Amino acid sequence: MQVLDQTSVNATASSSEAEPTRRTWKVSRESLVVRGAQILLGLAWLGLWQLTAEHEWLDPVLAKTPGQSWEYLVTAAKSGELWTNTRYTMVAVLIAWIVAGAIGVVFGVALGLLPRVERVLTPYLDAANAMPRIALAPLFIVALGINTSAKVALASTLVFFIVMSGARAGVRSTDAEWLRLSTVLGATKSQMFLKVLIPVATPAIFAALRLGLIYSLLGVVGSELISARNGLGQLVATYSATFRMEAVYAILLFLALIAVLLNQAMSHAERWFLRWQPPVDR
Repeated sequence: MQVLDQTSVNATASSSEAEPTRRTWKVSRESLVVRGAQILLGLAWLGLWQLTAEHEWLDPVLAKTPGQSWEYLVTAAKSGELWTNTRYTMVAVLIAWIVAGAIGVVFGVALGLLPRVERVLTPYLDAANAMPRIALAPLFIVALGINTSAKVALASTLVFFIVMSGARAGVRSTDAEWLRLSTVLGATKSQMFLKVLIPVATPAIFAALRLGLIYSLLGVVGSELISARNGLGQLVATYSATFRMEAVYAILLFLALIAVLLNQAMSHAERWFLRWQPPVDR
């Protein structure tokens, strides 16, 4: 009897060890399929771009090949034009994201904890959020000058509302039963805030910060397109005015690559900070 029990235990252990292996292989195989599909889609898009330029399906001024855009990128990278302007853009992006993100988290958590104050401020916040931010760019440029401050100000108006909304929604999503149970168990307000509210709100805050980082890039580039001394947006505006569309396409693709890298970096940071959460089955 003991031999049979030991055999069943060993069989159970073997099956439990084999299960993660099969799951790991399944995840790895799915990742390979997804990556392969992404590569094929990118190649198909490049092929369509090449055909469009060769057959001039668009206006000849717009019909530039991927090779021409690549040549510009190589030349701009060697001359330092690309990296210098990228540095100016990314400095403004990070400043706006950090400052507006921090203020948005604090403000959003406070609104989530103070529903009466939230009801009073909601009409004004909605009105401010509904304003087209790009229309504020000339105001910031006149007030702050053609420098990094104007770019940071415009991007901050985008990041603040996104992060504030995420933080407020995260705090408000706390289960009322948990709060009542914490009160019954004798938890203080500070303990409920640190042990219940903040852990519950953290995933929503990270999601808002990740989205805010992308919008910070959009805000900075939008400000540079209107008026700036430097930056990738200013390069796009300059080359558009001189009809160097291969350079415009190259910079836009470079900006898209930066956005993808920023999003991936935030995804990794989010997984690391939230590693205490149970994994999500997909």
